[in-house]
Amino acid sequence: MKSKALNLRISDRRLNKLRLYSAQHDKTMTHVIEDFIDSLKVKDGDSDAR
Repeated sequence: MKSKALNLRISDRRLNKLRLYSAQHDKTMTHVIEDFIDSLKVKDGDSDAR
C-alpha cells in the first residue's frame, strides 16, 4: 500500500487530546485516525473504500 501524507490544522487542545488517547491505548496517532476513518459509513455502501 502506498501511503500519502495529510496535513491538517487542529487546536492545541485537540492535538493534546489525540496524543493522550494514543498513548493511553498504545497506538500511534496515525492508527487512531485511520481507525476513525475506517469506522465512517458512506452512502454508496462501500465503507471499506481505501
